[in-house]
Amino acid sequence: MKSHLEIAKDAISLVTPSIEKLFERTNRQELHIIIMDPRLKPWDSKFEDAILYQTSLGQPETWTIPFDDLARNKTKQAWSNHRSNIQTQLLHPSSLKDDDVLFYGTFVYGDIVVGCSGVQQWYDMLISSWIAVAFEQLTMHEYQTTKTDTPTQTYRN
Repeated sequence: MKSHLEIAKDAISLVTPSIEKLFERTNRQELHIIIMDPRLKPWDSKFEDAILYQTSLGQPETWTIPFDDLARNKTKQAWSNHRSNIQTQLLHPSSLKDDDVLFYGTFVYGDIVVGCSGVQQWYDMLISSWIAVAFEQLTMHEYQTTKTDTPTQTYRN
């Protein structure tokens, strides 16, 4: 079975053509993406240690805005609260911390948390959702294939 890291990279690769198509209508073509390890929870790990994979699209060396920092902040909000940060910002702003960023752009799908920053926040959230669902379904494929190919396998690895 592929590792979580391999699946995360595969999920981003799978949706990249859609992201590039979306870039035709966004305010810029820059993006930082963070995928959290769905096996690690805030009570098990520090945020930095729970980042499974992160990458940038575009040219980070020319950014005038630190999209990587913004993506980390958005993703930390979602990971800590186990809900997309749009929910915190629009429905439960009393739980915002003083240093929380006030832009949304994350998506939580089961235990998968993905955050993006670089384009309009609604598109950041859309891209995060594509990646989160792709990650889960690619994992489902690996899981079902392993069960079919080796029906007596007791553990994942």
